[in-house]
Amino acid sequence: MICRLPPSEFDAILNVVNDAAQAYKDVIPQDRWKEPYMPASEIRKEVESGVEFYGWKENNALVAVMGIQLVNDVTLIRHAYVLTNHQRRGIGEKLLKHLMSLARTSTVLVGTWEAAYWAVRFYEKHGFRLVPSEEKDRLLRKYWNIPERQIETSVVLKLKE
Repeated sequence: MICRLPPSEFDAILNVVNDAAQAYKDVIPQDRWKEPYMPASEIRKEVESGVEFYGWKENNALVAVMGIQLVNDVTLIRHAYVLTNHQRRGIGEKLLKHLMSLARTSTVLVGTWEAAYWAVRFYEKHGFRLVPSEEKDRLLRKYWNIPERQIETSVVLKLKE
């Protein structure tokens, strides 16, 4: 079942994010990896900046999270993670479709690590297309608040309009 996640779910969100993010270890640039991958303070900062987290629960336990954020004239899909032992069951697809139904703009973007080929394929499978490198850099600087090194090592996908 999909539900909007209140701030009281921070610990559960962190558990899902940091479990699923283990897939990035030894894949993304070593200087971008940290333990934990996303600390509680970073989740709070994301919520304060307007990210609304939604989750998929099974037996009252959170097994997947995905965020949506309205930034100026675009909708961003943020922080999509499914617990390692629940992946490949269509949960991410269901969450993405739900968030797409909530998008309040015609332009929907998602950013991910360039090296995370499985994430890029997931979004492409659901109608997103990679934007050219120059446009990617411009979009990441305009709509995300991330370090320059992350801009260098990331991609942006745009929902085909």
